[in-house]
Order: sequence, then structure tokens, then C-alpha cells
Amino acid sequence: MTQHVQLSVGLRPGDHIVLGQACGEPTTLVEALIKQGRDIPGLSAFIATSFSGLFTPATADSFALSSMGAIGALRSMTRAGKLQVIPVHVSQVAPLIAAGIIPCDVAMIQLSPADEHGNHSCGLISDYVRAAVDKARIVIAEINEAVPFTPGETIPASAIDVAIHVNRPPVEVAAAAIGPTDEAIARHCAAYIGDGAVIQTGVGAVPDAILRLLHDRKDLGVHSGMLGDGLVDLVEAGVITNARKEVDPGVSINGALIGTRRLYDWAHRNPAIRMCATSYTHDAAILGRLSRLVTINSALEVDLTGQVNAEQSGAAYLGGTGGQVDFVRAGARSPGGRSIIALSASAKGGTLSKIVAHLSGPVTTARTDVDVIVTEYGAAELKGQSLAERTRRLIAIAHPDFREELDRAAHIIAQRGF
Repeated sequence: MTQHVQLSVGLRPGDHIVLGQACGEPTTLVEALIKQGRDIPGLSAFIATSFSGLFTPATADSFALSSMGAIGALRSMTRAGKLQVIPVHVSQVAPLIAAGIIPCDVAMIQLSPADEHGNHSCGLISDYVRAAVDKARIVIAEINEAVPFTPGETIPASAIDVAIHVNRPPVEVAAAAIGPTDEAIARHCAAYIGDGAVIQTGVGAVPDAILRLLHDRKDLGVHSGMLGDGLVDLVEAGVITNARKEVDPGVSINGALIGTRRLYDWAHRNPAIRMCATSYTHDAAILGRLSRLVTINSALEVDLTGQVNAEQSGAAYLGGTGGQVDFVRAGARSPGGRSIIALSASAKGGTLSKIVAHLSGPVTTARTDVDVIVTEYGAAELKGQSLAERTRRLIAIAHPDFREELDRAAHIIAQRGF
């Protein structure tokens, strides 16, 4: 059963709304915003990512929508020119909300039912929820019976101004199909993950393929911004124990659960996981205390000097900054750790190289921070290497059809040394 939502009770013309994101998106409240938004002029909303499919150029035409990127179902909004992209690390969203730079008059969030102390779990997403609650004039919470009570970040009932009670499946993200290229990339990445490593990864075909290759490892740990269903398999197999972590031993630290009901049921009141805000999951001081940290992130393209673009391909905005830079720096500096950027060597049926002479979009991660680049053709270790040597190593893992062309571009770098 879903309680009726009447947004005109709490919203004012010109209000700025901050929405819970990813699988923590409050879908009942979003649906109400879509239906009733045109009756309240001048509304704007911020959401970091969305997988619900509720936001389309047609449905979100009565309010201004902004985001940190075109992640998930938001790509349709950028293609239509209906999404304002804010270049920002996900770790900085909460501080920007607190400072009022990302305005937050109204927080719309999804929470679990309260515990015996009247505290609601943030459930499937923690990241910037507390910051939005603390800043907002009014907090509208979708209390969903189907959301797990996950250990970690909680919101007291006293902080909620309007509670909407629902019982509906939260957003789920099914596992991506894993192809031969994904498997090849995963094999090269998995070679860097030894016993006792602490892993950070995202969700998708390559991360899932990597996790499948780790069943012979021992005492792996987790400190990540997001996790999917593959986590459950490794915990149940006894591979992830978090036993060797210098920080939070015995507990997987995470900010977002992005997966299916299996993951959500596993996380319910499970002391083996703790959901934390980005002020903890992405904090440089915390990450700096972890040894053997292996971070794995993705990219759209990498240039011959090691610059990484994870946001835009030509005229199409396809990704976002996310937490990449925070974790790239942490993995590269961790004793015994590594930082990996993984991508396929080509796109569009092999007609477009993703190792390029010049990026077609912005620099998401600087070449000074990059450690290892992986494609299906191998791994290029770039940290501490000259620009000329970087070109040689990157060309070796590019698609063979483009290596001659890349060699010509690299010749100029080799001649001048930069």
C-alpha cells in the first residue's frame, strides 16, 4: 500500500530539491514530483545518478534537473539537452550541499522502516543523504517496507517533516551480460588482486567478471563507494573476510548498494557490512591507512600520455566524474596497492579506438595520478614512466588495427620528450 503524496503541502515555488540517488531513489516521491511539479513554478532538482527510468525529457519538462553526470538512465536527458551537468567528485556533493552551493530547500529521500529506537536506516544509499537532511528546510522521506535496514548511517524520525509510507520494490539493477572482451579485461585486472587485498570497484560487466575470478583468493577486504550482487557470492564463499584491513576489520565499507533483491536481502541487518557517507568512504585520510588497496574504475578513452576521460565522447555526455579520482589516488599511493583504469580497446564494432592520440572530451583523471591502464590486450603500468615510454606501453594494449596510426602520433612525443 502506498500513502497518497501531496507535494503542494511542503513545496514552495522556486524550491531546490535534492533527491536520493541510485537504488535509493525515492520513486514514489519522484513520480509525485513528475505529476505535480508543473503546478509549482520554478522547481529544480539534483540527483547524482538514476536507474529508475522515471526521468525522461517528457516527464521532467516541468522542473530543471541537474546531476553530476549522465550515469544510468540519465543519458536520455543529456541527449535531449534537458540535464544540467555539474562537474564534481561524488565526495564533494555533500560538502557543496552543506555550503549551499548545491542548493537544498527540500530533501526527498528513501529510508527503511525505523528500528526500536526510532532511527531509520538509509538503506541502499548513504553518500550525501545526511547532508541533504541537515540542510533542507523540509525533509520528505519515503519510508519503504521493502528497503533493508542496513548497518551504518541512520536518520532519526525527529529529522523527518513528512513521512510517506510505501511498500514497493526499490530500484534494482540487474547484472550486465559478460562478454569475451569483459572476461579478457577482467583476467588482466584480477592479476593485481592478491590475498589480503582491499578492493574498490563499481558495478557492470567488467567488475562482475573480475569478482568471479577471485574465488581462490583469501581474506579479501572491501572499501568501496558502491557494490553489486557479486559481493554476496564472495562473502558466502569465504573469500571476503576483511580480516587483514587496518581500518574497519571484519566489515565491508560501502556507500551504495546497486543490485537486486538478493543483495538487499543479504544486507538487511547484516553486521558484515556498513553503509557510510562519502565523507568516510572517499576520505583520503581513511583510504591512506589501507595497505594493498586495489581500485578499479572505468573510462571512455585514454590518451597516449595517460590522461583519462570518463565523461564525454565527442558531442555525447555518457558518464561522470563519480569517485574515480579519489580512489585512483588512493590505490596508487597504497603500500602494496594498485590503481586500475579498465576499458575495452575499441568501440562501435571495432571502428573506434579508445586509446587515442588526443581525448575527445574532458580530462577526468590527470596523467599524474594514473597508475595502470588495462584493456583486453594487456596492462600498461604507467606510474613513474616517461611520456615516451607511456606511449609505447599504451600502444601495446591498443586494438591492433589502430597501433600503426597511434605510432605516428607517438613519434612526435618520442622526439621532443613531452
